[in-house]
Amino acid sequence: MTSEEIYIKIEPIIKNYLPEDVSKMEISRESDLTKELNINSAHLIDIVLDVEDVFDIEIKNEDLEKLRNLNDVINLIKQKTD
Repeated sequence: MTSEEIYIKIEPIIKNYLPEDVSKMEISRESDLTKELNINSAHLIDIVLDVEDVFDIEIKNEDLEKLRNLNDVINLIKQKTD
C-alpha cells in the first residue's frame, strides 16, 4: 500500500475527530496532531483504535508516543502492513 493510499484512508478518520475551531482544510501530512489540529489525547486514542480497525494492525503504546503528525501515522501503518 502506498503512502497516498494510506493517507486517503486516514484523512476521514482524522477529520472526524477535529474540534470545531479547526478547519478540515487545514489537514496536511505535516500537521501536528495535538498542536496544529488540536486533537486531544482522548480523541487521539479513538483515532488509533479506528486506524487499527481499518488497517487490521495493532499499535502499541510506545508507538503511540511517536505519532506527532500524519506522516508519522502513515509511516507506522506502512511498517505494520508491509
